[in-house]
Amino acid sequence: MQALGRVLERLRARDSAERRRLERELPETTGFSAATVREGLTLALTEFSAAALEALVERELGALGKGRLASGFDATAVVLGGGVPTPTLLALATPLLLGSPVLVRSSSHDPVTARVFASALAAEAPALAESLELVSFPSDDDAALGELLAAPCVVAFGSDETMAALGARLGPTQRFVRHGHRLSVAVLGRAAQSGPALGEAAAALARDVALWDQQGCLSPVALYVLGVERVPDALLTALVSAFEEAAQRWPRGRVSLQASARSVAERDTAELRAAAGADVRIRAGRDFTLVAEPNAEFRGSPLYRFLRVHPVASAEQLLEALATLGPHLAAVGVAGVGAELDALGPELAALGAARVCSLGTLQCPPLAWCHDQPGVLLPLARLTDIEE
Repeated sequence: MQALGRVLERLRARDSAERRRLERELPETTGFSAATVREGLTLALTEFSAAALEALVERELGALGKGRLASGFDATAVVLGGGVPTPTLLALATPLLLGSPVLVRSSSHDPVTARVFASALAAEAPALAESLELVSFPSDDDAALGELLAAPCVVAFGSDETMAALGARLGPTQRFVRHGHRLSVAVLGRAAQSGPALGEAAAALARDVALWDQQGCLSPVALYVLGVERVPDALLTALVSAFEEAAQRWPRGRVSLQASARSVAERDTAELRAAAGADVRIRAGRDFTLVAEPNAEFRGSPLYRFLRVHPVASAEQLLEALATLGPHLAAVGVAGVGAELDALGPELAALGAARVCSLGTLQCPPLAWCHDQPGVLLPLARLTDIEE
């Protein structure tokens, strides 16, 4: 644990060779702008410390009690996906923490982070580094994938379709820890809908959306404005200002032709709806699109800083709208909710939200947040009761 803690501290340190390498190489491979990578890593790695790792172990394994042991599998295969780097770091560290050797296939969107982690581990603990092996093969190499999936424990990231395809290839005795499609939303309460509080909330939301260009599961794709029948024009004005400032500080990265086409199609659809008489308002800048919707119905987002803004008259209507997201709801960022959160929190948890936090902190979750599993370490562990 101490060696892995030192690895995390290396990655947190802004002046370390590993951190500089991440900031230098990730923009080219992932397509994120250099400013987005710097700010995203600074925020996310705030919680990736040796002390946080120790607290995680104590929280999950220390609570097992006398006579119950947790151990890692003989091997853990990790199939990475996406371009956001921080999930990769945790996915590699946790099996090693349990004593399980790890085979890793990096995402084509980010081949850098796993290599940097392996380099830092080799510097801190050469013997432990021998338990981590990075493998690479084409996506159509079915035989190589089959060998990787032969591990007794498989951890995978990707779409729900990818999770289903991988799960179909695993045997009944294998452990499958899946991280499929997740998304997040934001909620703006009455106390943050005017005055200085509105400006602060808008800036916080703009940062949560801008960082990682809405590509992570903690990036909000919709904002629900609580207690209104119609999205106020003043609120849209504040959002435009905040999103323009965010675009200057953290420019949007590369956008594929397919993603660009989806954004154009969604904007065109919104304009057609408005022309047909729907109360749809569009505010767009060079690097963002805001669409004020007439109701709370969830419509999805093409991402890359495309945010829908919904009015919700009551907390009950909010919960009804979010119920359609079901188990895909990763996090809910809130501002100006106040005492209503005491009632909303349990209801959001019942819907499946794994995290409820303040706007502006969505991109820096605690190391121990439970994501979509019952814990961080326990899904990767074998438990044994040794009775007296």
